[in-house]
Amino acid sequence: MDALTSHGRTIRVAATALGLTLLLAGTAWGDDDHFPFGPFRMYSTSDPADADAPDTRVEGVDLTGAVVDLGERATGIRRAEIEGQQAHYVADPTRLREVADAYERRHPDAPRLTEVRIVIRWHDITDRRPTGQWSDETVVRWQVAP
Repeated sequence: MDALTSHGRTIRVAATALGLTLLLAGTAWGDDDHFPFGPFRMYSTSDPADADAPDTRVEGVDLTGAVVDLGERATGIRRAEIEGQQAHYVADPTRLREVADAYERRHPDAPRLTEVRIVIRWHDITDRRPTGQWSDETVVRWQVAP
């Protein structure tokens, strides 16, 4: 086995120091986007004991008036992608047309959608336990122009 040269040792020490610096900086000032050098807040925080639990879904209404689940199976778009871009959909509801287009590509024979909406079902939590009660909040809606 060959001995490590002083140049090789210097490079390894510098790489280790850089990694530790990034890790410490990410811990102090980082966010989820900086993972693995920043904290992954999903696992490092908790909600208050009585905070309602959100359950986001995308749904549409077709020409027949039926409500259609526009989840991943129906559109190919993951819920996490919708949740991650939710502020953009709220700012520009016409972006929900992309969801309608994805649904129509997968279901060409289905009745056309007249509306797409993002709905959050807020499950009531009391003392860290679900109560079985919930309420729906439509956070953004896009409708096909008549």
